[in-house]
Amino acid sequence: MYASRSPGSKITADHQHRRAYVYVRQSTLFQVQHHRESTERQYNVRERAVALGWAPSAIVILDEDQGQSALSADHRQGFQRLMAEVATGQVGIVLMLEASRLARCGSDWHRLIELCSLSHTLIADEQAVYDPRDPNDRLLLGVKGTLSEAELMTLRTRLCEGRWNKARKGHLNRSLPTGYVLAPDEQWLKDPNRHVQDRLDYIFALCRRMGVARQVLEAIRKQSWQKSRFIR
Repeated sequence: MYASRSPGSKITADHQHRRAYVYVRQSTLFQVQHHRESTERQYNVRERAVALGWAPSAIVILDEDQGQSALSADHRQGFQRLMAEVATGQVGIVLMLEASRLARCGSDWHRLIELCSLSHTLIADEQAVYDPRDPNDRLLLGVKGTLSEAELMTLRTRLCEGRWNKARKGHLNRSLPTGYVLAPDEQWLKDPNRHVQDRLDYIFALCRRMGVARQVLEAIRKQSWQKSRFIR
């Protein structure tokens, strides 16, 4: 359970007259389905909003971005909606489990902080409530965003190095391109299905003739190949 706010809190009556937005996000659908404890913890941040003085009816859960990476805000409808609501002064406080749930990109994170500063909106995580207009809080929020971005780079580097290490040992298995099958000796062979081979030969002929992938795709679509099991 979350502790109630102290009398010296940064939260004012003006903040509580506006809504509290709780942002929930997992990076992949696999995480949504199998990392349920993390998802549950994020939804439980709603209890923190109640403890800080918001009525349950004034709390909005934003979970449209489940299964979406925080590397960019372009494809995250929930984050874009949050930014729009903050910009119009409708939000008193933005709550999340940690900074990485909101953004893994420094520009997105600092844009949110700037909007919150202009609209007098607070930001809160499990540890504290931050006022973006306060220099010390602004500094702490900046550090949290930097750490979130750096953490993603560290994870990606670790995964990449792991794949390279596996590849050096000859143990890296990758999915076969369309039109190939794996022989018993693990060699790649063309699919024995002549229909598949003819289709692929035709595609490569189009590529050589047109030289532009989009034109090749349009030519295939005109022939209704998108219904074929050979074109994925």
